[in-house]
Amino acid sequence: MKTVSLNIDGKAVTCEEGKTLIDAADSVGIKIPTLCYNEKLAPYGGCRICTVEITKNKKKRLVTACVYPVEEGLEVKTDTPEVKKIRATVLDLLLASSPTAKNVLEMAKQYGITKRHFEAEKTNCILCGLCVRYCHEVKKANAIGFVGRGIERRVVFFPEIATTVCASCRECFSLCPTAKLPSETDGVSFENLTLGDFLKVK
Repeated sequence: MKTVSLNIDGKAVTCEEGKTLIDAADSVGIKIPTLCYNEKLAPYGGCRICTVEITKNKKKRLVTACVYPVEEGLEVKTDTPEVKKIRATVLDLLLASSPTAKNVLEMAKQYGITKRHFEAEKTNCILCGLCVRYCHEVKKANAIGFVGRGIERRVVFFPEIATTVCASCRECFSLCPTAKLPSETDGVSFENLTLGDFLKVK
């Protein structure tokens, strides 16, 4: 496998071609924060918390580390003022919809967000897609998915599938960064769901 050399926060890194910046950083002990990344799943780039600054051909720009591939000679900085500002803004927005989510609250505190500046429906779902992607990519069950667009976008269980597989699985629950799934489905009997009964995870 071909390898490429790059620099991350002053550290020289050699990484297999095809890996992402978050993989390369992790290989040298640099932890880039994220709420939607999981090494078992295909890169998604949904939460944008893993934004970093890269310099390529003397030009700087911000990219999402979990989907951006490593490149020869790339210079990466994971903690610049611009990067911190982006992450703080994203976390401020996430707090509007997930004000009680422990992971979001802890991360927001790290970036100096002590109060919410935005208002939104309190869903406690950040639409990271971890549950949806795990069910599709790992379990191959497709019992949960996205419906709607824009501000109407939601995650729902599909009863015709969920009634046969979810009761004995629930593996996606532990992936939920806001604990929305386990808290909303506590005590739910998937076996009793009907075709017309979509269990909404708002």
